[in-house]
Amino acid sequence: MVLRWWLYSVVTVVELLVSSTVHVIYGLWIASSAITLTLAGFISDEHRRSSSRVMPFLSTALSPMSGTFVDVPGKEASRHMHSAATAFMDADVKTPIVMLHGIFGFGKGKLGQFSYWGGAELKDDRVLVPDLGALTSIHDRACALFYYLKGGTVYYGAARAKEFGHSPTGRTFQGHYPQWDEHHPVHFVGHSTGVQVARLLQQLLAEKKFPGHDTNENWVLSITSLSGALNGTTRVHMDGINDDGHTMRPVCLLQACRIAVLIYEWIDFGLLNRFYGFGFDHYNLSWRKAGLKGLISTLLGHSGPFTTTNWILPDLSIHSSIEFNKRVKTYPNTFYFSYASKITCKVFGFTVPPSLFRVHPLLLLRSIQMCLFRFTTPPYEGYRDEDWLDNDGALNLMSQLFPLSPAPHPNQPMESDELKVGQSFQPGIWYYRVIESDHINFIINKDRAGVHFDILETSNIFAACVLYSARSLLVGRSSVLLVETPCEGQLDAIMNCGGCPKELRSMRAL
Repeated sequence: MVLRWWLYSVVTVVELLVSSTVHVIYGLWIASSAITLTLAGFISDEHRRSSSRVMPFLSTALSPMSGTFVDVPGKEASRHMHSAATAFMDADVKTPIVMLHGIFGFGKGKLGQFSYWGGAELKDDRVLVPDLGALTSIHDRACALFYYLKGGTVYYGAARAKEFGHSPTGRTFQGHYPQWDEHHPVHFVGHSTGVQVARLLQQLLAEKKFPGHDTNENWVLSITSLSGALNGTTRVHMDGINDDGHTMRPVCLLQACRIAVLIYEWIDFGLLNRFYGFGFDHYNLSWRKAGLKGLISTLLGHSGPFTTTNWILPDLSIHSSIEFNKRVKTYPNTFYFSYASKITCKVFGFTVPPSLFRVHPLLLLRSIQMCLFRFTTPPYEGYRDEDWLDNDGALNLMSQLFPLSPAPHPNQPMESDELKVGQSFQPGIWYYRVIESDHINFIINKDRAGVHFDILETSNIFAACVLYSARSLLVGRSSVLLVETPCEGQLDAIMNCGGCPKELRSMRAL
């Protein structure tokens, strides 16, 4: 016990120093990479435009959205260009896949040409990548996500705005999928905290929390979790959240982060904010609105988002996740998939990372720290530290499988390591699988993120969802537009999987 405490203390001090240094260096590296990619993209675009004037076919050949046309007879049919992913279309509208970033993440339009998803969003023109704020709360992100898709000015709610001391409204979006409703649902793919944003949004839709919109839970066709924070993490307590799951220790990594963020938001340099933002626009932290007095007030902890629980770190505690899972349901008409990641194993009875070379150095230190962490006051009755030791350097494996606390939601492991075309899935059940990887395996790195996003495409993670949706599309309609897959055998397998409606199988001949 004493040895473990001393070892944990040493690792904590080292991790704090390394983490602070790495965050600064890594942030500068990402910024410089983004600037470089932006300039390269500008040069590439100029080259493409000049090339297309001389040789027009180059414009198509260089396009990541190049595809083929499919003709389908029928009154509603038209010509559509499609890419490799399997899809069904209703009239001329593709079913979007909305990819949601995690903590310190960013969406399309931020960091220049740099991609949080390793370029995965370029694989198909259905993929939408919103920027929802790097540190804002799950609730505020869910509200922003609704208006990002539907269009309009973000409304957080008057009562909530009064409770947490911010404006009741936020940014205004044109709407990236304005026809979104239960007849035109979407797929959500969330990394880390992103999955909780999708889940809460579905709950808000079910509770009809958006004025002027008649919403329900069936606006969501599927939710896929990639290293998702479904049950909170012990990591936040090592970074500075107290055992109560809400407040911060006076000296910790999060306090340094808080000061840096408040100063960044206060400076409010337009070009810099367009390049990257933390999402606290509705708190009016800019010097233009807050003045010097406002900055001092936020730094002293008298006002601002960090004086409340309305930011992302308190949302990630196990305590908050229990309350979250009490409210947020698993719905019977939605498909749920979870890919959990871990980099630890048992060695002589101890949980440790098995390799010093296959994991990012920062995540390695954090993983060791999480293996050594023990709660002074357990977050819930029946909690056992040993159940939460396996981790991916940021989240415990226990958190990522499926919503677990205070009571497990319906769940089932996937049948095999590789999803099979035609494998039977049912809505209302969390299908989960464990992958040997660290927390950033799906993101940032193109070679890794792109390959692992292919799991969702080549193994048809959305196939069961699409078939389920197709049943409703067929009711009362004379035609359905079907987009073929690049692999003829895969399409045949889907059509003959047994769960496919007879009417849809008959359209295979079209």
